[in-house]
Amino acid sequence: MKLLAPLIATLLATSAPALAAEQADTMIRHVTVIDVEHARAIKDQAVVLRGRDVVAVGKDGAIAREWQARDVVEAKGRFVIPGLWDMHVHFGGGPDLIEENKALLPLYVAHGVTTIRDCSGDLPEQVLQWRGEIAGGTLFGPRLLTSGAKIEGIKPVWKGTIEVGSKSDVDAALARLQDRDKVDFVKITDSTLDPQLFLYAVSQAKARGLRTSGHIPMALTVGQAVDAGISSIEHLDYAYKAGVKDEAAIAADFAAGRIDRAEANRRLNTGFDPATAMASYRTFAAKGVFVTPTLNGSRVIAWLDQDDHANDPYLAYIGPRLRKTYAWRVDRAATADAAAIAARHEHFDRMAAVLPMLVKAGTTVIAGTDAGFLNSFNYPGIGLHDELSLFVDKGLTPAQALSAATRAGPAWFGQLDRYGAVAPGKAADLVLLDRDPLKDIAATRAIHAVVMNGKLYDRAVLDGMLAETKAKVAAWNAAEQPGSGQ
Repeated sequence: MKLLAPLIATLLATSAPALAAEQADTMIRHVTVIDVEHARAIKDQAVVLRGRDVVAVGKDGAIAREWQARDVVEAKGRFVIPGLWDMHVHFGGGPDLIEENKALLPLYVAHGVTTIRDCSGDLPEQVLQWRGEIAGGTLFGPRLLTSGAKIEGIKPVWKGTIEVGSKSDVDAALARLQDRDKVDFVKITDSTLDPQLFLYAVSQAKARGLRTSGHIPMALTVGQAVDAGISSIEHLDYAYKAGVKDEAAIAADFAAGRIDRAEANRRLNTGFDPATAMASYRTFAAKGVFVTPTLNGSRVIAWLDQDDHANDPYLAYIGPRLRKTYAWRVDRAATADAAAIAARHEHFDRMAAVLPMLVKAGTTVIAGTDAGFLNSFNYPGIGLHDELSLFVDKGLTPAQALSAATRAGPAWFGQLDRYGAVAPGKAADLVLLDRDPLKDIAATRAIHAVVMNGKLYDRAVLDGMLAETKAKVAAWNAAEQPGSGQ
């Protein structure tokens, strides 16, 4: 018997860990998991987090027997979705506005946005630095993906660009962006860029394995940009343009100088053809070209005659100098006569009407706000929820809108293996809601808690983020007052 004792002790020692529950950091219990991909709600689930990962998801009772967690969150009656992505934001306004721009970062997290795609402003080096600091844990904010400086022509309208006037300039720009800045994608705009160089830049970026987005020159058709390899089309106006039957003739006339921009726009506005549009959108889908509508920014300007936003509570979170950058669009809209105002309304409705057509054709729609400097009253954080509400108002289902904000971004970046679902192996970036977003998209605003990088921020902490930003803005407002000594 004495000889058997060491053997029994060894067997007990080796089998004990197998009998013990797995250890985790956080367990969210009795929650309804929103399976965005299949538009279904799975009740009474437990979600287990360890480090920055979701490590288990399943029936609450079974998961609770298998796992132990340091922190347990009771979420009966609540709903969990993947973290939200805002796929079109901007930072800028010049070096004097760096701190006011940095103060926007917590606003995204406080509204459930755990990843943002910066589509370039005039602070590209600063944003690249923030990207590294956020990834390294020394700066608080959502995961930041950026294009760095945009590619443009010589002496462009936009600041913070890489100016190119030849193919060799384009080659050098792409080498810098890829090798030095290690950008997440490339942004190409068209204020002074030669149309053929635009196509060359898109094709060469694709050859380097870089995704591209941008503004397509009037002298080109959208189809030419698609054929060159553009990855995403920013703003719904370009998708509308692709549905104009005589788009190629209009582009050719503009390129030859036979018509000006106003005449080109007039012909585009009256030339939309649903059959042409659906054929174009099916091509987008076949070639993997996504569309970011950025409806909310357009809505704000289109309807400034009915809401001047002077009393928006959210202005308390926007620094005074950033607010001043809104003026250029506001002032232009304020001088419009009745005919121009009516044209603005009609233009917005006409553009928005193509949104359900894109989805019907199989094109992936990305949720992005265009929030940031210059873009008046289009607020970081809450703006994404406004965008999703517009998606549903214009014909998408809540499930389709939710997918645009949780799965389309990861799909565009090729990261669906890591993001876009509440499942084992995915990143622990989640939003815990008080209501079901599949029934009402406004439920995305009813945020109980946010999980980012595996750390849970409850409602009190989220409110604290908002209060801290509001206090900073109040101090900046005071400093801007006459006699402040600043």
